[in-house]
Amino acid sequence: MTHQEATTTNAKRLLAAGFTAILAAGVGFGIRGGLFSTWAAEFNFTGAQLGAIGGAGFTSFCFGIMLGGVFVDKIGYGKLVVAAFVMHVLSAFITFGAQSGMDNATAYQYLFWGTFVFGAANGTLEAVANPLVATLFPKDRSHYLNILHASWPLGMVLGGVVGWVLGDTIHWGWKGQLSLYLLPTLAYGLMFLGQKFPKSAASAKGLRMGEMFKDVGLLSGGVVCFMLYLFFKGTLTPLLGGDIQLATYISAGVAFVLLAWIGVITQFSMGHWLLFVLFVIHAMVGAVELGTDGWIQNITGSILTPTQGKILFVLTSLMMFLLRFCAHFIESRTGLKPPGLLFFCALLACLGLNLVSGVSAFGPALGALLVYALGKTFFWPTMLAIVGDRFPRTGAIAMSLMGGVGMMSAGLIGGPGLGYAKDRFAAEALNNVDPDLYKSWKGEGETSKFLGFDDVTALDPARLEAAKKAAGAKNAEMSGLAGGAAQTELAASLTPAQQSAVDADIIGNRKTLKLDSFIPATMAICFLLLALYFKSIGGYRPLSIDEKH
Repeated sequence: MTHQEATTTNAKRLLAAGFTAILAAGVGFGIRGGLFSTWAAEFNFTGAQLGAIGGAGFTSFCFGIMLGGVFVDKIGYGKLVVAAFVMHVLSAFITFGAQSGMDNATAYQYLFWGTFVFGAANGTLEAVANPLVATLFPKDRSHYLNILHASWPLGMVLGGVVGWVLGDTIHWGWKGQLSLYLLPTLAYGLMFLGQKFPKSAASAKGLRMGEMFKDVGLLSGGVVCFMLYLFFKGTLTPLLGGDIQLATYISAGVAFVLLAWIGVITQFSMGHWLLFVLFVIHAMVGAVELGTDGWIQNITGSILTPTQGKILFVLTSLMMFLLRFCAHFIESRTGLKPPGLLFFCALLACLGLNLVSGVSAFGPALGALLVYALGKTFFWPTMLAIVGDRFPRTGAIAMSLMGGVGMMSAGLIGGPGLGYAKDRFAAEALNNVDPDLYKSWKGEGETSKFLGFDDVTALDPARLEAAKKAAGAKNAEMSGLAGGAAQTELAASLTPAQQSAVDADIIGNRKTLKLDSFIPATMAICFLLLALYFKSIGGYRPLSIDEKH
């Protein structure tokens, strides 16, 4: 890093501190993803409930990043770092309130709100880190934002190793595993301590909030408000005793007031169409990248074995970590600009998901997941770089709001949607084979729900997990990898009914991944159109704060 590349002398320390902060988020996310099966068995959660717990970390992220991004230039980076640190610690205490033997509803509340606070801390940190790095390195935002976000897959690698080694091998309890994310939390707190932060170009120029919101306007603001409407509706409905109509009115009212506020401070500017398109695309990024990440260990672990699922998760995340240091190299060697790079990434992500849906052995699964990982590696940071390059007058606002839209989409659409799809496809598969068997395997808890789709009664989670363990032991025995007398006894206990349920679950997982692949296919079309647009105006390049679009 040369002096010309950075705007302050402590840029390297601030970049490292931001890297470590997002690392803490990745470690916590990776460990939680490996605990879904444990929680399903211990608390009898459905796939939709597990998806909602994981999704809480995404939806709350948006509040942290949106509120932080709007006010970061006014209150300062340091105060937001302190708030995030406190929330990260508080999250652990709330989550650990879930105790073995607790009823389903109570345990769900502890895990949901613990994850919610954790996500809010993560969002607040990104409200600091993204605009900070974009300001520190204005000449090469794509490269340094990719380096910053390399810590996310590294965190997932470490989180996956925790589940693989401490969970599967040493058999640590889930609370002991999850508490380890507090180590990088302490590290980033110390690294940010006492540091001097720069101001964004918009803040340094003295732009008012209304001027920073001008390019966001009613179009992009409408995307944000729609996501907030979905969140409040889903959150308020159970709190209001299931009164969907009242929850809808309140949520719509909140969204309308926020959109009206944006209209007033921007003098009812419609905003720039390109930023609106980027917001919509980033909603798809959040659904396919983070939503899939939350389930991929569970899905591949069901198709193969839980341990193999964790190993695959670790290896593909490690590949993402390494590749994010190569964004500048790829762009300079190929001549691709960010929109062109993202077009090819979307094609690879679509291909990868389809390949993963058909695997039945570890080797092909690794190859398929590497294709998918290569595709999704550059989505998130490169999208942020485009916003920083093309809309410098928005300061931290547009970048933070778009990040919030992506996370909100992951929490409201990606995570719960994939969980619902798994439940639905598995139930349909078993019902098609043997309706009576499906009736006997239907869960007795809540039905699986998602947006306006028909409710589905999922297969009993606890029984399904027991069947999957027995089937995994049977597969290990047939491969000569049985792990002792207990494993052999478990394999011998597998009944034909259990095998049918496991087979239906695998079919559900395969269909879910194929359905998921339509999202990057749509993104590829969008990125191709953006690349053609930039070519028509003379090529892609960063704009200065005084340049017009």
